[in-house]
Amino acid sequence: MSAVLVKGQNGPLSVNELVISVEVAAPADLSALLVTPAGTVRSDADFVFFNQPTGPGVTLRPGAPGASAVLTVALDAIPADIEQLRAVITLDDANGSFGQLSAPVARVGDAAGNALYEYRIEGLSTESIVIALELYRRQGGWKARAVGQGYAGGFAALVTDHGVRVDDAPQAAPQPAPEQFAPQPPPEQFAPQPAPEQFAPQPEQFVPATGGYPPPLPPLPPTGDYPPPPPPPGQPAASYAPPQEDRDLPNGHAVSLVKGQRINLRKEGGAALSHVKMGLGWDPVKRGGIFGGKAVDVDLDASVVLFAGHGPVDVVYYGSLNSKDGSIRHQGDNLTGEGEGDDEEISVDLARISPSVTTLLFIVTSYKGHTFEQLANAYCRLVDSATNAELARFTLAGGMPFTGMAMGKMFRPAPGADWKFQAIGEGFQAKHPGEAVPQLARFL
Repeated sequence: MSAVLVKGQNGPLSVNELVISVEVAAPADLSALLVTPAGTVRSDADFVFFNQPTGPGVTLRPGAPGASAVLTVALDAIPADIEQLRAVITLDDANGSFGQLSAPVARVGDAAGNALYEYRIEGLSTESIVIALELYRRQGGWKARAVGQGYAGGFAALVTDHGVRVDDAPQAAPQPAPEQFAPQPPPEQFAPQPAPEQFAPQPEQFVPATGGYPPPLPPLPPTGDYPPPPPPPGQPAASYAPPQEDRDLPNGHAVSLVKGQRINLRKEGGAALSHVKMGLGWDPVKRGGIFGGKAVDVDLDASVVLFAGHGPVDVVYYGSLNSKDGSIRHQGDNLTGEGEGDDEEISVDLARISPSVTTLLFIVTSYKGHTFEQLANAYCRLVDSATNAELARFTLAGGMPFTGMAMGKMFRPAPGADWKFQAIGEGFQAKHPGEAVPQLARFL
């Protein structure tokens, strides 16, 4: 049975090979700093973490499924000029804090799996980083000490104070070069065509499934006057404007759209499209310097909001994957954005959409509050479901300081008219669709 330590308490270590593990109620990284009597590393090689998992006498190894990594330590392999090994826990979510979670636990065991010491780290509040415990030399032997010291300066500041050289500036997102097929100049005056009377929204209100993650959306707001009121202070008004004439989709190649551009969902010389897919993708920006091997842990969610006239009537998102009329199907949530291809995909059967629905607005929101400045290569693309051929693509030109983004919309200007698609690329502040819906009227 392990001995329970309290903050500042220490105990002797009688075995050479040790395992340090942690238990945290949220995704977290475990790392180690090997420091001299001066409290600093000799070089960056004395910092063991996810991008450099091996150091002198210390190795970071994957933990059990669903658990954090562990540090394996061979005390006799630690160089003589190293005085201490400090084990550090860092929450993956830089905006989170240990005070929002149950107290983390740090353990020291032997190589056979026997627990030697356990330390429950109480009293943390706003910190997202904590030096959990340390192994240190004492009179020719080694001891373990419960530290529990939260660090307010951020992870980069902590390791810099220990002598590690850090260059943690995020890499700039690439700027896509727009292709030909630029939009024609907008008309001098443009006012959206008011919805005909038969396009009034259905009386029912959308109420998504409740319970657990994600939080339920609030009831959708009632239809407001048009034009909508100006956006809140600090939030820019939508700056896109439709081109004078909308073109059909060309045969044989995809269209690279620019912000504000509109196209008809009809092939040149052919029939209107009836079944399409909207693919959305993004890449988390990887941190530079010594942290270059790990990307920011973002959680983005693609959603589509259905409008009848200017009133929202349904939302398809990670908590409600199908529209009420069965015309729209969300393929599910990708939590990281890592990997090739689309991160999320939404299928749309245009022929089955309720006659009262006039607009499908495709949005992306950041559940953890990361902004689009921490993302690269964000795009949406239109795909023909019958052939799986890409029809059009819109790529955001650089990151913006918003947690939500209106990527584009499908709309029909009158009952029975062909559907069109317009690229938007405008930001707003929202972490989930329920916060986004009241802000979307300006994109209609």
